[in-house]
Order: sequence, then C-alpha cells, then structure tokens
Amino acid sequence: MKEWLVDTNVLLDVIGADPTFGEQSKRVLCDCADTGVLVINPIVYAEVGAWADTLEELDELLPESIFRRDPIPWESAFLAGRAFARYRLSGGAKQRVLPDFLIGAHAAVAGFGLITRDRDIGKHFHIEILDPSYYGEEQFLEKLNGLS
Repeated sequence: MKEWLVDTNVLLDVIGADPTFGEQSKRVLCDCADTGVLVINPIVYAEVGAWADTLEELDELLPESIFRRDPIPWESAFLAGRAFARYRLSGGAKQRVLPDFLIGAHAAVAGFGLITRDRDIGKHFHIEILDPSYYGEEQFLEKLNGLS
C-alpha cells in the first residue's frame, strides 16, 4: 500500500472548506485513503492545532482511524537541515528551518509520497508530490491508478 504524508495546507483546505481547493483536496484524501495510508507527523498536527480550540477538537479533526501518526525520524531532521542550508546558499531569505523542510524530509526518508499544494518542496527532496490543485479529475485518476 502506498503511504502518503499529508501536508497541512491540504488538511486546512478540507477543514476550512476552502472554496478554491477544498473539494479537490477532499477527493484526493478520500481516494488516497481508499488505496493507501494517510500519515501525519507532529509538525502537521501542531500546524492544524493552531485552528483547534482544544486537544479533543484537534483529535476529531485528525482522527487516528484515518490518519496514522508517525514520529519524525532523526535522519529527517538532519536532511531538513542540509536542504535548508542549500536553500540559504542559493539565496533563500528565511532565517530558520521551515516546517515544510521537515515535512518534505520526513517524506523522503520514510519513502512516502507527499500530498501538498506546495510543489516547490519537491526541489529540495527526491519525493513524489501529489498536488490536489494541479490534477484535473482525469489526470488525477490516471496518476492514482498508476500508483497502485
């Protein structure tokens, strides 16, 4: 079964019923959950937690029956730091390692695909990106069927 790390932006599309990306993101999550495993990590959990008032509400938004909760491997933290150093050397303006680097590195080290609308993270890691906003229905279904 394909394992997919789910980025915060896709979850917030669905949770907030985003008028532009909400339905497509929901469809991607449902289809990937039907054919594989959806994974979140503590960074995604924390970022979504900014939108919840209680721990119970957050756990309802991200139920363990749908989202497997994996820790971030130490190797991922190192890879994120190296990728961030390359980003800075190439002129990147951010001063601290961004959550996106940790999420991308986690996907790379674990061999997960990454469901995200931030396709730029693919520049830093050798990972498969599934962008709900990029795929039309026909393209998305072809891509999904090719992954089984």
